[in-house]
Amino acid sequence: MNAVKESWTSRWQGPGGIREALAIGTPLMVSMGTMTLMQFTDRVFLGRHSVAEIAASVPAGLTSFMFLGFFMGVASCVSVLVAQYAGACRPERVGPALWQGVWFSLAAALILAGLAFLGGPLFAWAGHPEEVRALEADYFFILTLGGGFMILSTTLSSYFSGLERTVPVMLVNLAGAALNIPLDYALIFGKWGAPELGLRGAAMATVAGSAIICLLFVALIVLSPEARARHKIAAMPRPDAEMLLRLMRIGAPAGVQFFLDILALTGFSLLVGRLGLVALSATNIAFSINSLTYLPIIGMSIATSILVGRSQGQKRPDIAQRATGNILRLSLAWMWAVGLIFVLLPGPLLNLFETTPGVAPLPGTPAFADIKDMGVVLLRYVALYSLIDGVSIIYFGALKGAGDTRFVMLTMLAASMGVLILPTWLLVQTGTGGIHGPWLCLTAYIATLALSFSLRFRSGHWQRIKVIEETPHACP
Repeated sequence: MNAVKESWTSRWQGPGGIREALAIGTPLMVSMGTMTLMQFTDRVFLGRHSVAEIAASVPAGLTSFMFLGFFMGVASCVSVLVAQYAGACRPERVGPALWQGVWFSLAAALILAGLAFLGGPLFAWAGHPEEVRALEADYFFILTLGGGFMILSTTLSSYFSGLERTVPVMLVNLAGAALNIPLDYALIFGKWGAPELGLRGAAMATVAGSAIICLLFVALIVLSPEARARHKIAAMPRPDAEMLLRLMRIGAPAGVQFFLDILALTGFSLLVGRLGLVALSATNIAFSINSLTYLPIIGMSIATSILVGRSQGQKRPDIAQRATGNILRLSLAWMWAVGLIFVLLPGPLLNLFETTPGVAPLPGTPAFADIKDMGVVLLRYVALYSLIDGVSIIYFGALKGAGDTRFVMLTMLAASMGVLILPTWLLVQTGTGGIHGPWLCLTAYIATLALSFSLRFRSGHWQRIKVIEETPHACP
């Protein structure tokens, strides 16, 4: 990093300073926090409706998200192109970059509709208890069938975030949450005249929320004079092979990386499910609480990508380094604070997922007290790896903003298979270590990513990567 160490006061000012990082990153943290709130509330509702439904929701949701992951990873790289073109003073290239993301999103929606039918065979293969298998298949089908809305909303939000206009992204996500959470409640419990659909209702509410977010983003873009005049959004171009190839060059490795990360967590959840319903439910609840930690930091990771992308477009890697260091410090402070809550107050957090008194549990479901006891232990693991995860997430954002997505993909492939999935499978098959064995593997996996990404960024290799074509003229 920079040879001259800065004080906290001096870090506040200038390009890549804490003030700029917060101006861009805070709305994104709120946006991701909104997504966290929707997911967390969704699982609290499900936990109060049925223990079997909370047990089914995370494996099925992760499996669906695994299929969406590749497409979301590609779509999110629209922000890298937009940021670098904006940094290079090429506004006329911003619109074509966005449109290639839109065409890609529409193709992804068709593919996902075909993949929606794979849920039944997948969960039968996983060997989960019979009482949750049908629920998993239903949840997976609805989420995957409607997954195109999530891909498209990722593309559209990338236009705004790439231009460092993160407040509209925040406002749209807040509006989406304001509509999604009550809809979720109504469809799960059958309130306000809606049918009681349980887990299927939760999936329908999620798809409806994504569709609403897409419509709001479209409205903002259509009503923007700058989008029409400077970025040439109004003209609907045909797919541009050159620009699409540029998107896929950085987006495909990012998509594979995203897919591998979700695959690793999905495989982990499926394997832990073989230890029984108590282990599966406790793990799913711990993951849900963990989202309170890492999803807001994903917002800061996106801010890192934007600032690094802009700096690369300006040919100022020194600003990219400064921004990354400042955002990392902010993120570690957040991780430390939230991790402390997990250690000191696990009981109240876990109690949120207890089935509502008077609701009869399904036959074969375990007592919540057993799930809670294991959940306390698992939240200590979450607190342990949270700081390490913060390092991994921020350096990932920096490498992505520079276009160094191929390294990230290869690292994720090696770590997911060699450090997480295969060791976890071996421990579960041999019955070694109980619940501790898989969670120690998960901690080691996150530590491997953090070390690899930080060393790669510090090596400076990313500074030599070219994402956009050479700028024919300098910025004024």
